[in-house]
Amino acid sequence: MPLFTAQGLSVSIAGHPVCHQLDLRIEAGERWCLLGRNGAGKTTLLHTLAGLRRPDTGRLTVQGEVLGHLSHRNRARHIGVLAQEHRDVFPASVLETALTGRHPWLGPWQWEGAADRRIAQEALAAVGLAGFETRSTATLSGGERRRLGIATLLTQRAPLKLLDEPLNHLDIHQQVRMLELLMHQDPDAGGAVLLVLHDLNLAARYCGKFLMLFGDGTHAQGSHEILDATHLNRLYGHPLQRIETRRGPVWIPD
Repeated sequence: MPLFTAQGLSVSIAGHPVCHQLDLRIEAGERWCLLGRNGAGKTTLLHTLAGLRRPDTGRLTVQGEVLGHLSHRNRARHIGVLAQEHRDVFPASVLETALTGRHPWLGPWQWEGAADRRIAQEALAAVGLAGFETRSTATLSGGERRRLGIATLLTQRAPLKLLDEPLNHLDIHQQVRMLELLMHQDPDAGGAVLLVLHDLNLAARYCGKFLMLFGDGTHAQGSHEILDATHLNRLYGHPLQRIETRRGPVWIPD
């Protein structure tokens, strides 16, 4: 059984097509990247896959269950989402924020226990925020707040993680560190990752599957072989030059 499927998925926004009749199958252990230009509809599609907006047509399943038939709590137990931007509506500490990732696993009126706090603290340590537990989120830098968002997602422990530009506000060191963490976490636990990236070279280095949105409702998907001049020049509307390095190919604007 695949971890997640989309069948005959058509999505549009304000009359503009994002994808038409998309069939997508995500298996446990796979690392997917969603690629496309600004305005192609990557965020809209990601929200649709998460069940946050309705598609025009199509059927979504997660671990064999129809996504639309699940309660919000059960959806959150299957799918974790990191939004492109986050604003803290209420004042909270770093640990309190990370612990919101445990809410799908708590019963009504149930408070977080010692095991939940341990999971949250482990996630904070993994993103380099150990010792920040009592800090107010209002005191964090943009990069620190982004890493807290990733820690909260890890605390949720959903098998499928959908991340919209997770590298926002991060320096090069933290970009690589967060991708290493996300892509190599629990490789045998049956989870999968689909993320939106604008850095094609990091996408090629860390992901094994790619979904391209061309901005007119058409799409393409596949493994590394899809990263060729024909697809990439069309995808970005600009010619790219491929250069071979000891770590694999990289692409630069021509």
